[in-house]
Amino acid sequence: MKYNLTIFMFICCSNLAVLGQSQQPVALKRVTTANGILEGTAESSGITSFKGIPFAQPPLGELRWKEPQPVQNWQGVRKADHFGNRGMQKPVFGDMGFRADSISEDCLYLNVWTPARSSKEKLPVLVYFYGGGLVAGDGSEPRYDGESMAKKGIVTLTVNYRLGIFGFFSHPELSRESPHHASGNYGYMDQTAALKWVKKNIEAFGGDPSRVTIAGESAGSISVFAQMASPLSKGLFAGAIGESGAAIFPTIAPVPLAAGEARGTAFAAKTGAASLADLRKLPATKLLDIAYQNNMGGATTTVDGYFFPELPVKTFTEGRQAHVPILVGWNSAEVSYQSILKNASPTLENYTKALKELYGEKSSEVLKLYPATTEAEVICSATALSSDRFIAYSTWKWADLHTKTGAKPVYRYLFSKSKPPMTESMKNAVPGFAGGIMKGTTGTTAAKPAAPAGAPHAFEIEYAMGNLHYNKVYAWTADDHKVSDTMLEYFANFVKNGNPNGGKLPKWPEIRSNQQVNYINLDVNTKAEVETDRARYLFLDKEYSK
Repeated sequence: MKYNLTIFMFICCSNLAVLGQSQQPVALKRVTTANGILEGTAESSGITSFKGIPFAQPPLGELRWKEPQPVQNWQGVRKADHFGNRGMQKPVFGDMGFRADSISEDCLYLNVWTPARSSKEKLPVLVYFYGGGLVAGDGSEPRYDGESMAKKGIVTLTVNYRLGIFGFFSHPELSRESPHHASGNYGYMDQTAALKWVKKNIEAFGGDPSRVTIAGESAGSISVFAQMASPLSKGLFAGAIGESGAAIFPTIAPVPLAAGEARGTAFAAKTGAASLADLRKLPATKLLDIAYQNNMGGATTTVDGYFFPELPVKTFTEGRQAHVPILVGWNSAEVSYQSILKNASPTLENYTKALKELYGEKSSEVLKLYPATTEAEVICSATALSSDRFIAYSTWKWADLHTKTGAKPVYRYLFSKSKPPMTESMKNAVPGFAGGIMKGTTGTTAAKPAAPAGAPHAFEIEYAMGNLHYNKVYAWTADDHKVSDTMLEYFANFVKNGNPNGGKLPKWPEIRSNQQVNYINLDVNTKAEVETDRARYLFLDKEYSK
């Protein structure tokens, strides 16, 4: 009898265990959006990914150079297990690698990584825009992967948008056909359309549409600034992160619509197309080739009276931007000193000569702001000036203006972690622009320059998104992982609370108007520091505001 009772209790306990397991919440694998049902992929980490989700109609044929149109519904279950096409582009940057296996004008797709187990969790949301000068990049790049951020309890998205001639082409005929009498900025409007999609659909993925933070690096950061300035994006996000860049001269600032139209007219004449209809009939690959052959590979954004009613720097100056908390910063060595010195060696003579050519009678003032007496100091100061002129100034200006007129907290950083050595598999390569590489000749060993001091442009992305493991170029050290853990935690805190602080992280001070400016220096020993270079930016501010 005792034996039978023991068996009975064992069976009951086993059944209760199974019942308990069956009641455990399971990952969201199918979600119902406004357009239909999606089926994602459950990752081993417990995160579910949904890749290649259309958020607008393919901008093909008559929809080339038009605002993104609402996506059409589908029947049944749509598999969301692979990345959508990347936008039309040339391979212009050595630090880009894509998981999307095709390229097309049909590129308006986004990707979601969610930790949610139900649609009722109301988790914070991060929407990330990739960099690439508005001419390259893709949401499938491993460095932007959302899984690490999702493991922090954040629904994370990457978003594709049209690039180059496809995303930022202005023409008088386009302006005439537009109900808003505007043309250009289609890539920016793609981003806005994605944010509207998020507002409508993100609850199905366990996200909270009232807790959306937008973020991006380089052109992605410029895009975040643009979305903050545009009335089209009003109310679509609650916070913003910018990593190196704002659409403020000289960093991809918009030009007057008339100037954009004139450039577009000149380009159209070189294509041989007799009309806008003919331009729309050109194969995408041919149009891309012609653009690069005629110096139209780059993007020209415009003050079109619609997406940008005015210069965005004016919008910020007068306080009409989105009033949300921002976290912005730049890297300590965005570009090399050679941007200033070209092929000249870094001697004091060559440096002073370069300053004279750039600033004329003001060169002595610049030398005081960026001082040097030795070759090492020339390299340091010329790197600082090159970086400021390239992208640091515009980012500084963004933070400075929002501190004065944004009515919300501003947090600024400097990312200073230098590159570690390359892996052995990269012995035939040398560092290129930003985080990229240049391959040496097969069978030879490319000459490796001395390890650069500071962090180059775009090098912080994998650290911020917790994705060092995807980058096989560098031999990451414990210090690198330490910095990544810190940066990821700061960013996750900001997405959740509009404030990067929390836990045992070093205190990150908020910038307050008319007070001493403090920022966080992200390095092996992360710490808050006091701004000492404001005079540099005030000088450049006068130069660029003429």
